[in-house]
Amino acid sequence: MALIVSLVFLLLLTLIGISSMQNATLQEKMSGSVKFRNESFQLAEAAVRIGESVVQGNNYKLATCTKCAPPSDAATVSAAAANTSTGVSWTAVDGGFWAVQKIATTKDPVNLNLVGWDESKSWTLYRITGVGISGNSRTVVESIYAKR
Repeated sequence: MALIVSLVFLLLLTLIGISSMQNATLQEKMSGSVKFRNESFQLAEAAVRIGESVVQGNNYKLATCTKCAPPSDAATVSAAAANTSTGVSWTAVDGGFWAVQKIATTKDPVNLNLVGWDESKSWTLYRITGVGISGNSRTVVESIYAKR
């Protein structure tokens, strides 16, 4: 009888151990996914900042885009190249890519209509798209940059 009771307890302990191992494995996978998602967001943000610093240069010139929709190939871009269908040229950086589109030129980029606003100077608006890739996670971040 003692043998049967001890075998039942051993079976219960084995089931509890297996359940705990499965739970630990699942939590490890979830934490890995969160890590990849955070890294891809940070890489995308860094790519946008690199694009903004390039646009910020005094000699930066870019033709106004003809297809000014956000680049649809951001979800699939895997190499630095120009996409003829979207008109976007992707540049590779560590862990991702960035691209710039010149959207328009305007006198008042945020519709402030302030008294004393200098209407003689215009602003050029750029859309900067950053893509960060970490593990199996891909994050796309966009920024609108206004430059005088």
